[in-house]
Amino acid sequence: MNARQIFAPHGLRYAVSGAALLLLSLSGCKTTVDDPTLTTNIKAALAADPSISSQPIQESVASGVVTLTGNVSDETASSVAAEDAAKVKGVKEVVNSLTVAGIAVAPTVTSPAAPSVSRQTTPQERQAIANNQPLPPPVESAPAPPAPAFVDVTASTGTTIPVRITQTLDSAVTQEGTPFNGVVTREVVSNGMVVIPAGAAVSGRVVAAHDAGHFKGNSLLSIQLTSLTRHTKTIAISTDAYTVEGKGRGANTAEKIGGGAAIGAVLGGIFGGGKGAAIGAGAGAGGGAILQGSTRGQQVAISSESVIHFHLAGPITVHTSQTPSNYGPPEPGLQSR
Repeated sequence: MNARQIFAPHGLRYAVSGAALLLLSLSGCKTTVDDPTLTTNIKAALAADPSISSQPIQESVASGVVTLTGNVSDETASSVAAEDAAKVKGVKEVVNSLTVAGIAVAPTVTSPAAPSVSRQTTPQERQAIANNQPLPPPVESAPAPPAPAFVDVTASTGTTIPVRITQTLDSAVTQEGTPFNGVVTREVVSNGMVVIPAGAAVSGRVVAAHDAGHFKGNSLLSIQLTSLTRHTKTIAISTDAYTVEGKGRGANTAEKIGGGAAIGAVLGGIFGGGKGAAIGAGAGAGGGAILQGSTRGQQVAISSESVIHFHLAGPITVHTSQTPSNYGPPEPGLQSR
């Protein structure tokens, strides 16, 4: 037996093994990731993103379709979560049913082919979500949806921005220049397009703050917006100032400057026998409240969770393809002061 006869079987064996490995590799490309594995991988992907790792997001997977639920802090966190989930291998679609700062927004669907572009759900899909039913499976052979048409849309001066404040500002301790944050409670629409989505994060500052114990006993808080974050992009804005003012010693009302309406509630002090008691009321309809002691003028506060309507002091223009979701009752008076 010569060397050629000895080594030929081994060469054939290696060739067969290589072909088998190639076939296994090719067949592996077509296998789908099972739902439990996808759930684990999506949890890991969301936890690995520091921008949303602390957000209370729940994920469920059915036949490769991922549904995200929970309550995130703002619209940016919602978008990032959907994008992260869509990038996980084996995911067919991501249904984003997250609420934003307690605000219900229309669910969207994100495709792995374009994780940064989401589409609004169909009526059939919304009904399935509302009834906790699985979504209709995506049609594998369906052509890709056309790219959304982007247009430049302007929100004019005076456009109303309804904002839920996420912290309490009190004239007794707040100083001029103090920053504050909030979220937009309803879509701001112009010419049939969404300029500012519901859940968009906003920032502002205190432009005036007077303690009731100073400035001749008159307390005052005045705030305005300075920026908003829209789909991860921060936009500088300018709005009119929202102001609440208390009266001097002995007065029992606070007046909202610009609205002229009496708002808030008196916090009465009862002192005697070495014991003290105070009875307070929540923020009024305009977001302002009065805090009054027996020997001082009124303090005023803008409580956390108050909804305040700011108005643009100058126009802003955005590049968008988003149309109104018509999800929930409309906010009155969004377009003008």
